[in-house]
Amino acid sequence: MLPFSKIFRSSVGKKYLMAITGLAMVIFLIEHLTGNLLLYSTNPDPYNQYAHFLISFGGILYVAEFILIGILLSHAFSGISVARGRKKARPVAYSKTGNAGGASRKTTSSMTMIFTGALLFIFIVGHIRTFKFGPVYTATVDGEQMRDLHALVWETFKSPLYVIWYVVTLALLGFHLRHGFWSAFQSMGLNHPKYSPIIYSLGILIVLVMAIGFIGIPIWIFITGA
Repeated sequence: MLPFSKIFRSSVGKKYLMAITGLAMVIFLIEHLTGNLLLYSTNPDPYNQYAHFLISFGGILYVAEFILIGILLSHAFSGISVARGRKKARPVAYSKTGNAGGASRKTTSSMTMIFTGALLFIFIVGHIRTFKFGPVYTATVDGEQMRDLHALVWETFKSPLYVIWYVVTLALLGFHLRHGFWSAFQSMGLNHPKYSPIIYSLGILIVLVMAIGFIGIPIWIFITGA
C-alpha cells in the first residue's frame, strides 16, 4: 500500500483530492448563499445578527477559515496539476465540444476549467479583502453593538463597476460548477449509467440555484438602493 502522502501525488489521488475539495466548497457555497439571502431585506438587523453570530465563535471561526483556505488551495493546486498532466498527455487540444459518448461530458465548461478557476481565485481574494477586511461600520441590535456588515455590502453594491464584476464572475462560477459537480463524482469512480444522468441534472439544478441566488443579490441591491 502506498503511503498516504504518495497517494495524493499520483494522478488518481490528485483527481480524488480535487473532487473532494470541490464538493466541500459546494457545500460551503450553499451555506454561504443561505446566509446571504438575508441581504434581500432592507432591514439590516437579521443579516448583521447572522454575521455577528458567526463572529461570536471566535477561535473556532478562525480554525474553520483556516480549513477553508486549505481546501481552496488544495483544490487549486490539484486542479493545476491535473490540467498540466492532461496537457502533457494530449498536447493537441480538442477541436470540438459536446458529449463524446460514454462517461465523457466534453463541453465549453470542461475545457475552460483552469481559466474560470484562476479568475474565481482572484475574485475570492478581492471578495475577502472587500468585506472581511473592509471598512468597519457599527450598529446596535437589541442593545448589543456589532459590525454593520449589511451597510458595507449595500454600499459596495451601489457601484455599477463592482456589480458588473461580481455578476460576470459569478456567471463564470456557474460554468465552473456545471462541469465540476458532475466531474467530481466521475473522478471518484461513482459514475453509473443509471445514476450519472441524475447526478448531472442535480448539478445543473444546484448551479442554477446558486448562480441566480448570488447574482440576484447585487442586482437587487443596486436597483433598490441606488
